[in-house]
Amino acid sequence: MFQHDRLSNEITLFQKIKNLDYILLISIILLSVLSVFVMYSTDGGEILFHTKNHFVKLAVFFPLMIFVAFFNIKFWHNFSYIIYFIVILLLIYVSFFGIKSSGSQRWMDLYLFVLQPSELMKVAIIMCLAKYFHRIKIENVNSFTSITIVLSIIIIPIIFVISQPDLGTSILIALSGLIILWLGGVKIKYFIYSFITFLISLPFIISFLKPYQKLRILTFLDPDRDPLGAGYQIIQSKIAIGSGGLNGKGFLKGTQSYLDFLPEKHTDFIFTLFSEEFGFIGSVGLLILYSIIIFRILRIGSISRSNFARLFCFGYAFAIFIYIVVNLSMVLGLLPIVGSPLPIMSYGGSSMLATMIGFGIVLSAKINHKQMIA
Repeated sequence: MFQHDRLSNEITLFQKIKNLDYILLISIILLSVLSVFVMYSTDGGEILFHTKNHFVKLAVFFPLMIFVAFFNIKFWHNFSYIIYFIVILLLIYVSFFGIKSSGSQRWMDLYLFVLQPSELMKVAIIMCLAKYFHRIKIENVNSFTSITIVLSIIIIPIIFVISQPDLGTSILIALSGLIILWLGGVKIKYFIYSFITFLISLPFIISFLKPYQKLRILTFLDPDRDPLGAGYQIIQSKIAIGSGGLNGKGFLKGTQSYLDFLPEKHTDFIFTLFSEEFGFIGSVGLLILYSIIIFRILRIGSISRSNFARLFCFGYAFAIFIYIVVNLSMVLGLLPIVGSPLPIMSYGGSSMLATMIGFGIVLSAKINHKQMIA
């Protein structure tokens, strides 16, 4: 009898397919297809290195997202601490044996794929903290022991990521972690105390920044101080976005990108090329697509019965929102250049892998939204 009850509660493959959030799934597909066309434009209207690689990674990571989705959300809850610990080990490995490039040591060679573990930590930290706050009693959330544990979970990976050095990713990891703290019920006064402490220690923190990081801050404050050097990228980005106007110059007709005035147009500055070619209307359309994705993730979180699934979905939705805001603010000159890719759109395998895994766990939460986790 107990065996029969257990089997009757299992979700069949047909039910899993039926329970998928197809609005979210279609939105991700549209964003993926759009990203291939934009990457095609960065290659000058030819199927070259970036376009091929971007398409191949989408062809691999999209099925991986579905594969992740078909695991019960309880599985991801059970293995959250282990996944977090594995990514920590990868960060330690990169610190000693990672690939060095342009003064940074952030990557590890997996032969078929170059992995940047810090991107995976953006998802792993949300999983880890979501499980922690799922387990802890509400009256213990603001205890000294609890606050110490959650801050340690956030600070440990940040130390390794900053040492790579990668200030931008470390900030995004910190923000992703702080979101879960807020959602988990940590009192607002602790955030205020932390912010005041941060402001007081800011001069001390700046003194430890690398020369190029200090230069980025100075360039943000005054891009025209070195228009042909440090300020060149952001100046050209603003020109390209402004030149797009209302309707844009048209697909494959972006002059700033095609005349190579815009460096790194395939990575963090992909929105600049998109805005130049598709204009204000196209940019608003892209933001609407992102908004639909974020709304659907929040919707899935709101109907999930388990606290873990709810916390993960809410946290991941806010994280995606932050990634988009930081990227757009960066290319518009509203924030210093910190190296924040635009989800799915930007070229970068590790970022896409982490994003698709995150989407997969969200879809798992939708498939198993009636699942209770003890």
